[in-house]
Parts: sequence; C-alpha cells; structure tokens
Amino acid sequence: MANKGPSYGMSREVQSKIEKKYDEELEERLVEWIIVQCGPDVGRPDRGRLGFQVWLKNGVILSKLVNSLYPDGSKPVKVPENPPSMVFKQMEQVAQFLKAAEDYGVIKTDMFQTVDLFEGKDMAAVQRTLMALGSLAVTKNDGHYRGDPNWFMNLYPGSSSSRKAQEHKREFTESQLQEGKHVIGLQMGSNRGASQAGMTGYGRPRQIIS
Repeated sequence: MANKGPSYGMSREVQSKIEKKYDEELEERLVEWIIVQCGPDVGRPDRGRLGFQVWLKNGVILSKLVNSLYPDGSKPVKVPENPPSMVFKQMEQVAQFLKAAEDYGVIKTDMFQTVDLFEGKDMAAVQRTLMALGSLAVTKNDGHYRGDPNWFMNLYPGSSSSRKAQEHKREFTESQLQEGKHVIGLQMGSNRGASQAGMTGYGRPRQIIS
C-alpha cells in the first residue's frame, strides 16, 4: 500500500475547514465529563486535538463511557482487560462503541465514522457524537448520568438526537389519553353523517367549484 502523502488542492482545503470546526473549549468540557462518568482510571489526555484523538483512539475509553450509561448486568460493549494494540482490534472496539451509541439513541447524522477518529480526519464529528450522547444521557434522567447537566445544556443547545429524545419524553394522564380517542382534528372536518355521496368514480375528473 502506498504511503499517504501530504494533502494538496481541494482535499487540503476541505481538511483545513474541518479542523477549524474543532472546539477546544468543548474538548475541555468533554474530558471533564468522561473522567467524572468513567472514573479517574481513564487518565487525562494532552490538551489539543491530537491529544484528544490519541486518548480515545483505541476505543477503550469510549466503550467504558457508553457502558457507564447502563446498569450493571446490561453493559453493551465488552471492554478488554488489556487495551488492544493491533489496528484492526482498535477499530473494532471503536465500531462497537458506535453501535452501542446508536442503540442508546444517537441518530446517524450525529455519528462520526471510525476513520474520523482513528485517522483524525474529523475530530469535530467525534465531539458532536459525544455531545449527542451526553445530551441524551441528561434527557433520559435515569440515574446513570454523572456530572453537571449544564455541561451539555449550556454548550450544546441540542443535537438531532437530544431533540428526538425530548420529543419522545411527553407524558399524558389516562384521562387525557381517553379524551384524545374521541377528538377529531378540525382539519379533518366532521364525521357526522359521512357518506360516499358526491364522490366521483376512478378515472373521472373531479368538479371544482370556486
């Protein structure tokens, strides 16, 4: 396989734009959350995009993170005792995290691709996925989120994933549900005395009277 050379032309310009989207303030907030959520054993990365990438690259910390959002006995990702050293094992571990994050509720448009992290192609996308995951954890409010909820509410008004979770969190009383069964929307008109009178047969033009 040929060695990867420097980027030129359009690809270099695109990569530059992607790198500018990376948020160092957001990085600090995400690092703090991951340490609080997973415990101090995960360590702390060197500051900056490269340090953040290296910290998460083998998929182990990401796997511990998504596992921490589930109760004991139902952890979705198996975390090896020794961090994987082989490239395909590391990528496989990251892929397991992505599958678990999607199962948790993060939608595809908020998900990064394995190469975005592993090759550092788009670390802003990695930030977006982690913010979506954290926002969902806060929204679910099931007791597994650790840390300050404002870490996500203030810095990240809401990804598609968190908005979706909010939409599905509506609660109705039994009486409201019963009333809803008898309501017909105004745009539907009334069903009283409904019949097929005046309807045209298939293939015949409908007469419109203005």
